[in-house]
Amino acid sequence: MNHSFQPARRHVLAAAGALMLSTFSGAALAQDSYPSKPITIIVPYAPGGQGDVFARLIGERLGTALKQPVIVDNRPGASGALGTRIAARAKGDGYTLLLGQTGEMAVNQFVVKELGYDPLKDFKPVVLVGDAPLVMAVPANSKYKTLQDLVKAAQVKPEAVAYASSGTATPGHLAAAALALGVKSSMVHVPYKGAGQAMTDLLGGQVDFFFSSASAVMGYVTSNRLRALAVSTPKRMPTLPNVPTVAESGVPDFSFSLWGGVFAPAETPDAIVTRLNAEINKILAEPAIRGRLESDGSAVRQNTPAEFADFVKRDAAKYQGLVKATGIQAD
Repeated sequence: MNHSFQPARRHVLAAAGALMLSTFSGAALAQDSYPSKPITIIVPYAPGGQGDVFARLIGERLGTALKQPVIVDNRPGASGALGTRIAARAKGDGYTLLLGQTGEMAVNQFVVKELGYDPLKDFKPVVLVGDAPLVMAVPANSKYKTLQDLVKAAQVKPEAVAYASSGTATPGHLAAAALALGVKSSMVHVPYKGAGQAMTDLLGGQVDFFFSSASAVMGYVTSNRLRALAVSTPKRMPTLPNVPTVAESGVPDFSFSLWGGVFAPAETPDAIVTRLNAEINKILAEPAIRGRLESDGSAVRQNTPAEFADFVKRDAAKYQGLVKATGIQAD
């Protein structure tokens, strides 16, 4: 062996080692200095909805924990797709996050032809914030006193039972379609441009029922302007203990929810995702935050990015099967 190159080789290896150490130190320094400027959480819907509530509940406390302002930026449009596209194209540096929900992260990929983003490839799940039931509500003076009453009427005369949704292919529409499949009937779908219009017509008796988010419907139920027939999750809501689940009412394995969580653009470093997950989990464990979320039926649980990713994949697979069975597509 020619040993004349050994000193040079040692010099090259030493230089390479120094470069690697410098690179790792630089990355560590960048992560240690995060965040050094305000963070934006994009909510792809107008203020006041469930995702907006989630973002604002955690945003202020997250800002305190990270010692930087956290700004909630509402970007409504295209059933959540507009704001989600903006978040997907943002730099993956931890300064732009998305409060993504059931529709834009689990449903839309199967019902919208040109979505403009890929929920799995364009984002890293950070943490699940809340997972709330849909409440099947009817007008207070409805002749349907139970879910069984409504189902029997639909089985006899499907065109006589009409339900509202906040838009075609939204989670509430798909839940109602799944109910119709489960009871081997059909009902008349009346889509609206948003939950507000749907709720107005439900209160006025123009439609028979509406699968609404718990947060939107609870005030009307407690004030006796609407009556809750069932909840969409396998377990009853603690705040509506006398309202049965759809599964209890004769549709086995019926399970739908409106969930929301924090996502980061795909190129975001894992160290930043891990830190955000830890900080938000601490916030969700605070009694005041937990109580506020649970009042709307949101099941709050500690979760890792990997657990949240698995949750999203399972929910997406469920909707994929339902869309295939019903043929529903967005307008």
